[in-house]
Amino acid sequence: MNKNRYSTSITASWEANAGNWIATIDHGEIESRNLVTNAAIVQSITAAAPTSIVDIGCGEGWLTRSLQAAGITAFGVDAIPALISNAIAKGGPGYAVATFGELATGIYKLRETPTAAVINFALLDETDSNQLLHSMPQLLQPGGMVFIQTLHPFAMAQQGDYITGWKDGSWNGMKRDFVQPYQWYFRTLADWTKLFTSAGLVIREMIEPLHPQTQLPASVIFVLSC
Repeated sequence: MNKNRYSTSITASWEANAGNWIATIDHGEIESRNLVTNAAIVQSITAAAPTSIVDIGCGEGWLTRSLQAAGITAFGVDAIPALISNAIAKGGPGYAVATFGELATGIYKLRETPTAAVINFALLDETDSNQLLHSMPQLLQPGGMVFIQTLHPFAMAQQGDYITGWKDGSWNGMKRDFVQPYQWYFRTLADWTKLFTSAGLVIREMIEPLHPQTQLPASVIFVLSC
């Protein structure tokens, strides 16, 4: 399977599961999000107080709406039309369909240049993620900030395979009948750092939100600047 097919598989899975994902978020069915990660990413962004932000891979738009409620001008984009349609139905016109590649290459242009970007559990492909991060200095205002929340590499280390590369994904643990699991691209902490450096991004802070019951990291949040 080549890189393009990996990306296509990821998109196809999210298209097939858009309805399940919307229902899952609407009903608060992911414990780690409810207990830890949703609040963690909102707090990280609001503490930095950007005036405007683009939520890339926004899904059904919950984070965009949360940031708008905090007084930040927020706009959401996602590659899946069904998710954007739902986001617009819930929060108005502040959303658009756009892929990582369309943003990175300028095929899709933001109406205004924001001071920050957030990518919350959405860096799943290798090539698309690299391209998007390398485009951040052009997408954002000078000195713009980038907030990335993703699976903590420690979670993969616990499974005995701490090696950068493609991993088998699953929808295990979800309450609904998700279909078409896809492979996703995992990076070690060292390789995240190398990627950020190559993209011209500076790590300002790394946050490791802990699950209140297990006291293990539920995610990692990178706070970066261009």
